[in-house]
Amino acid sequence: MTASPFPTLGRRVLLALAGLAAAGPAGAQAGWPARPIRVVVPFPPGQATDIMARLLAERLGERLGQSLVIENRGGGASIPGMEAIAHAPADGYTLGMASSGPLAINPAVMDTLPYDVARDFTPISLVFTTPLVAVAHPRLGIADLPALIARAKAAPGSIDYASGGPGSSLHLAAEAFAQRAGIRLTHIPYRGSGPAMADLIAGNVTLMFDSLAAALPHIRAGRVRALGVTAPQRMPQAPEIPTVAEAANLPGFAAIGWAGLIAPAGTPAPIAARLAEETLALTRDPGFAARIEEQGAVAAPLPPTEFAHFIAEEVTRWRAVAQAANVKLD
Repeated sequence: MTASPFPTLGRRVLLALAGLAAAGPAGAQAGWPARPIRVVVPFPPGQATDIMARLLAERLGERLGQSLVIENRGGGASIPGMEAIAHAPADGYTLGMASSGPLAINPAVMDTLPYDVARDFTPISLVFTTPLVAVAHPRLGIADLPALIARAKAAPGSIDYASGGPGSSLHLAAEAFAQRAGIRLTHIPYRGSGPAMADLIAGNVTLMFDSLAAALPHIRAGRVRALGVTAPQRMPQAPEIPTVAEAANLPGFAAIGWAGLIAPAGTPAPIAARLAEETLALTRDPGFAARIEEQGAVAAPLPPTEFAHFIAEEVTRWRAVAQAANVKLD
């Protein structure tokens, strides 16, 4: 899967960011912030993006001299939360912490969305990335990815895998792996990753791609067997688990989750620049990066223009996977 270098999405976001760098944080609007800042998280409490948003809000509030208040708007494929961010006044008092799901996967699997990623948001900074991990039930009798691929090629469709739902990152990561490996697996969707993992542990399904943070306790307890992480490199939280790229001999394979800070389109450039400066300073701080690592993720300081490029490339990547797997949610 090769993303076009500057698709329409990227060009449009770049135009929206044109004055940001020149404005600089030193020119931030006088008096801002003068009151608490709302951070909309389009997920329920306890989800990875929510946890990271709360970590960020605590420290960013200290740097800005105002509290950042988390507002969870979960459900509906994150669409209500994204609409709340898009339609908020562009005055620097409403931000969003959004992930790969609503920013990249939704546009890839839905032809009609009530928000436009390029038109409705100003990217501030990527904050973290988090890998998934392929895990199998011990009764599958497969110790590594080469064995999984060999069995799947010998009996196409005979191995089922669970996901958190159609069009979820867990679903598309498994499809991306199957496409690269040249195999066919059978998708068993669940309503959320929690029920999917519960059925995997029970042996009702035999394979799953889940977040490393959620799966690691079950891996450590021996309830499931880790086959490979989808990050470009082995993870410090579990260095004994190989990457999918090395274990399955699939050079360059990666399928990571991520989240970053965004604002409504039209947010004054000086405010956006100040937010970017402070957020990047935090994610580059070793102490803060260590707290992110404790949650099974990796700090990923990426400034606005690069974050815009990254989002565009991710939309292209996941659209190619979805099209090849015939995944559509409209």
